[in-house]
Amino acid sequence: LDPEVVSQLMASRQSPLAALTPREREVLGLMAQGLDNSTIATALVITERSVSKHIGAIFTKLGLPHTDSGHRRVLAVLAYLNS
Repeated sequence: LDPEVVSQLMASRQSPLAALTPREREVLGLMAQGLDNSTIATALVITERSVSKHIGAIFTKLGLPHTDSGHRRVLAVLAYLNS
């Protein structure tokens, strides 16, 4: 088999969380614990605005648009728990 084909097939099987940065995965993990943005900011010693930006990036990378019928925060946590 062509190595490029194999690598493309393997990449498509990765967890949806593979696209997240380590900090985004950390924020998502804290979201999964039920923490709000303010508490996440305090725990990570960053601003609430930074937390909001990380969460926005998580939603984008997981393909959770504003128009989604479900609650994006819950859907993101479910993706985290299912990986």
